[in-house]
Amino acid sequence: MARQPWDAQIRNARTPAEQTAVLRALKNDIIGHPLRKELAVASGVLPPVIHVASNPPGIRNDGKAHDHSFAAKPLNEDEVVRLQGLQIIASMALGGPSFLPPLYAASVLPAILSNLCPTRNPAQVVLASLRALSNLADSSLQCYHYATKPTNIAKEFFTRPHTATLCQILSQSSSTPTIQCQISIASALIGKLCWEESHRQILATSGVLDALAAKLAGHVVAEGLVIPGADILAHLDGLGDHFPKVTPSNISLAVIMEAISTIITNSKFRASQLLYSPAILAIFPVSQSTDFITSRHALATWNAFNIAGLSQRQSQLNAVDFLLPHVPYQQFKATTAQAAAFPPLGTSSTREHLGSSGRSVSSKYNTSTSWGNLGGIEGGVLTTEGSAPDSKDLESPLISYLILILRSKLGMERLMAASVLTVLYRAGLTNKTRERFIGLLVVPLLVNMLDDSLSSLNGKGNLADEEAQNTDWSIKERAPAVLSTLITDSEFLQKAAFDAGAIAKLAKILKVAYDPVTSMPGVHAWSPHSEDLKLGIEPFIMGHRGPPPLLVHKVKIRESTLKAIAALVPFKEEYRTAIVDQGIIPYIVESLNPTPTKPSPKASENDDRSANTFSEVEAKDGYGTNTVDVLVAACGAIRALSRSVSVLRTTLIDSGVAMPVFRLLKSPCMDVKIAATATVCNLVTDVSPMRDTIKDEGVLKILCSHAHSTDAKLRLNALWALKHFVHSVSNEVKRQCLDELGQGWLVQLICDDTEDEALLSSRVIGGGRSNSGHHDDIDEDVEMDQFDDNPASVLGTSARSNSRPSSSRSKSFQQVEVRLRELREAEMDLARKARNDDIAVQEQGLDFIRNLIGGAGQGGTKETTEMIDFLFITLGQDRVFDILASKLKPKAINPFNRRISSVEKPPLLPPQSEIITAVGYILVHMAASIPRHRQLVIAQTELLKLLVPHFNNSNIEVRLALCWLVTNLTWLDDADDGQPCAQRVVALKNLGFFTKLEMLEEDPELNVRERAKSALSQMKKAC
Repeated sequence: MARQPWDAQIRNARTPAEQTAVLRALKNDIIGHPLRKELAVASGVLPPVIHVASNPPGIRNDGKAHDHSFAAKPLNEDEVVRLQGLQIIASMALGGPSFLPPLYAASVLPAILSNLCPTRNPAQVVLASLRALSNLADSSLQCYHYATKPTNIAKEFFTRPHTATLCQILSQSSSTPTIQCQISIASALIGKLCWEESHRQILATSGVLDALAAKLAGHVVAEGLVIPGADILAHLDGLGDHFPKVTPSNISLAVIMEAISTIITNSKFRASQLLYSPAILAIFPVSQSTDFITSRHALATWNAFNIAGLSQRQSQLNAVDFLLPHVPYQQFKATTAQAAAFPPLGTSSTREHLGSSGRSVSSKYNTSTSWGNLGGIEGGVLTTEGSAPDSKDLESPLISYLILILRSKLGMERLMAASVLTVLYRAGLTNKTRERFIGLLVVPLLVNMLDDSLSSLNGKGNLADEEAQNTDWSIKERAPAVLSTLITDSEFLQKAAFDAGAIAKLAKILKVAYDPVTSMPGVHAWSPHSEDLKLGIEPFIMGHRGPPPLLVHKVKIRESTLKAIAALVPFKEEYRTAIVDQGIIPYIVESLNPTPTKPSPKASENDDRSANTFSEVEAKDGYGTNTVDVLVAACGAIRALSRSVSVLRTTLIDSGVAMPVFRLLKSPCMDVKIAATATVCNLVTDVSPMRDTIKDEGVLKILCSHAHSTDAKLRLNALWALKHFVHSVSNEVKRQCLDELGQGWLVQLICDDTEDEALLSSRVIGGGRSNSGHHDDIDEDVEMDQFDDNPASVLGTSARSNSRPSSSRSKSFQQVEVRLRELREAEMDLARKARNDDIAVQEQGLDFIRNLIGGAGQGGTKETTEMIDFLFITLGQDRVFDILASKLKPKAINPFNRRISSVEKPPLLPPQSEIITAVGYILVHMAASIPRHRQLVIAQTELLKLLVPHFNNSNIEVRLALCWLVTNLTWLDDADDGQPCAQRVVALKNLGFFTKLEMLEEDPELNVRERAKSALSQMKKAC
């Protein structure tokens, strides 16, 4: 008698015991047999299996979340059925990407998630559901196309109810293998699934980050690396109850650190939450209190040590630092004696404000947050001398512990320690001397992790060999990306990586990543009934098998390697030359193509590949498909390399970089368009031989279209590129550019606060659907929806009342609350972010006008005069000066906010230095024209009055622009201009310009002093 189909057997089972028997038989039949799995899916077995695996709400909810007697109870019959069903689902999910469509069609996610809560399910069932979810994530990640990232899993998993469940799982303290395995898999899921910023925020504020920090602290306790006296300080600060227990060794430290790094990335607020977590503070106190010194003689010795000045070198060190190799201390010398003698006003050696400096290679289009700038050896003097640091600026000993782990561990533990350290360093949470430690102790180790050649999957190894290979692949995929983030914008760390041989190693692995994958692992057995696989129920037909694992691995290698190259070469011509000498420019250019082929040193004249990023047809010849992340990384690498005029004019043009980048401008993916537009900024400069090529292809029309985009980043990059495009071109092309962009749109970009108003409008509309008054909350302190006024929410805790020490008992935690609240408000303020976007766009719009009226080609006065008159005719003379004056006035922040009473005045935002500089140089160009235009400028009394206070501006560029303006306004063209010139000088003196210039003769910046002296000399001659 023929056996009934599996789905019929499951449906016909009348009792839980019968269901268990059928499910166990099915599980034993399909495990290790891919073809049997496919036949079972095609026959429709998934819906009944998923149905019996689901846990209906309200079953066995006894609330014993942390009472492990629940875990010790034997499973009842229903729980055994669910366990068998979940194990079948896990086996199916392990089959690869082809099983994902039928699994999702059968609503597998709700069934798995219903079994996650440890208060409603036995430990074995929770573990089985975690394994099923992990296998689903792994199969999703094998599909390396952008559209198939496991975002659907993440959207379901990272919601409030499930993150609370995740926190409960991670907070368990049982030492049983089942519980510890739950913690490891749950931690690994965070690293696999957490892609979105909103998910990171939810994990940080739901207590998950604190739970992970406790496990990390438990590893520190197990290794005996707790700061001496920390237990005493913990009790004094009310942290005694939070002193962590030893974390069992079967919970991987690498997995815990990977989850932490994933959550805190791109956020100083979340990184600070880690450092201020109760468990971390208990073992690594930040304060330098001497209360733990109980001996009178020891305290006297400590005081004498400080009074004698012997602790100056150790003032920034902690106990863990003394376990690290000694790093010689020295002050970095500035590049020139001039820079050392006259440091610029307002400079800072922190890494928190790079975004405004414009030096970042990827700040214009990177989705990650711009952390800031560390000048390195060439940025000025680095010193630690001076008064004791403020308590909030003290470095956590966790930094030293991570460096120690880097030096003492291997493999993923070393890499994940580097990843967490990188996030904390980029967030500016390390002291100023730590960069030298990182450059000498960390960067060489990261570079060494790039050494081994790529291995291939032969399909003959056992499970241990396959696991070792997966680990090896993970290291090679992630190490270049970690190195990239660490060295970005730091010339000292870039030099450390270069000296360690990073360029040669990156070149080697990028070349290997383009070796075609000829073998196709995972070949399925032939069956005479193969057609039966297509006879299943329509929703449960198998999906695409996905690319070979080795090909997926190589595509990920391309992405991370390109990121490392882009981070390494932006500042030094020597490094860019080394990249060219390694012969990898063709590989970088080929990475700009969604469907790559064999890289060629010469450009193909008949290359007509589409810019479509989401091609349904798999690439031939084993080169795979370059994902969106690869395309974006390749754009970043080309942009960094094109900063070199010699590379731009030789290697890049020979490799045919222009057309691949141009095609990406029309990509359907917004991230790719943003990155390509940023790259075009360097390809349309007057020194680029590719400008005419892409101009003939219609780049002007595309850039002007992008400048009308609703996306602020794309709008910014398009204006930036147009600013470069109109520099040193004919007046005819300039007029064409302005017509294509639209005079009205240019004025709107400069005058209107587009992002700020869009944010206000969206919040008002959204507030109208909720309780009255919510739309009144839009000001400089916008509150995110996921936060409330509860301090526990700010600190990122769970709902448990004992998750944080009481503020009334802990003075240190009162300081922590204040510090975290400040960081949260600074980071989560959407209105402030919108204003920053507006300022960046307005600056580029003003610079566009500056280059528009500049000299064409030869820079002659005739061309400048013609374009100034054209600007006055097109926009209106009075309107132009009114626009410039409006940018120099303080702006009321949300003046219509109802929370501000009629008596109160709305807060004012002073004009930003970037805007002042841009306005100043527009006037400088007008004053460099004919006397008639100089007379027009000097007649703008109110405009000039607004400029006078900015002679005291801390920004050197503002002061230089004003000096140049005076120089041009007092320039004497000929004898006929003598009297008008004298009148202009008198007008400037009456406005106070002369007095301000005399003050600048004592400016600490040499260039400013020289320009001020030249301007004063001209004013005195004209009198």
